[in-house]
Amino acid sequence: MKHRFGFSLVRIIPAVLPLLFLAGCGLNTAPILHPKGPIAQTQRDLLFTAFGLMLIVVIPVMIMAFWFAWRYRAKGGKGKYTPDWSYSAKIDAIFWLVPAAIIVALGYLVWTYTHKLDPYRSIAGTDAALEVQVVAQDWKWLFIYPEYGIATVNELAFPSSRPLALEITSDTVMNSFMIPALGGQIYAMAGMTTQLHLLADEPGTFAGRNTQYSGDGFADQHFVAIAMTDEEFAEWAQKARQSQRALDAAAYTKLAQPSIAHQVEYYSGFEPGLFDTILAKYAPRSGHDAKMTHE
Repeated sequence: MKHRFGFSLVRIIPAVLPLLFLAGCGLNTAPILHPKGPIAQTQRDLLFTAFGLMLIVVIPVMIMAFWFAWRYRAKGGKGKYTPDWSYSAKIDAIFWLVPAAIIVALGYLVWTYTHKLDPYRSIAGTDAALEVQVVAQDWKWLFIYPEYGIATVNELAFPSSRPLALEITSDTVMNSFMIPALGGQIYAMAGMTTQLHLLADEPGTFAGRNTQYSGDGFADQHFVAIAMTDEEFAEWAQKARQSQRALDAAAYTKLAQPSIAHQVEYYSGFEPGLFDTILAKYAPRSGHDAKMTHE
């Protein structure tokens, strides 16, 4: 009985484990597989295409592993015993040409989609893109809306009818900005700017986060991205303008201090040129300035 039970577990566990892993791949836990925008959709399709190409090698190998074991089994196998065999031009050609063809195909995809999915490339739309300046902090995200004169913390709202043009930097260590349901990640680095263009198919709420480990508060460095209708976004912007807080120099200095699981905040205004001021903090100083600081 004990032997039979153990044998059953050996057969059952490999079949059950994949199901347990797949059980967590729902809409909320695997947004990459459930894209909500054209950029993420193209990225997912590219992922599936590359995966399919690689299966050209994986599936035959898995099949042959079982087929060889059966064909060349000790009792009853029908495979020929050829101990002096050493080379086959056909097998050699298959082993080299098939992987080479896959590499060529993958290379073509990488070249083509690297340009097609360039994060700096603007997205064509019926309306002009909404420009938002993004600043990574310890451990939160600041979003500055130059067009509307408002700023928010850990909440990125935008109308679904307009492409989203993000200009990203960091006021701390390197971070990685990502909204999986809308598109891939891009780094945020102090003293530098990167760009990311996204678009949502329809109104919805999406999870965003930092995917680059950045210290104690990394696990809680989330933000929410909300695609709204034009009317909803207008109401949201008006709500932010009515906030009693403004992001002046003193308020920004306080906000930039490390904080974990920071709550959503709204600012009715911000210091003119705030984004450029943050960038300038990390700009290389001239030799004269460095000498004066040393003295």
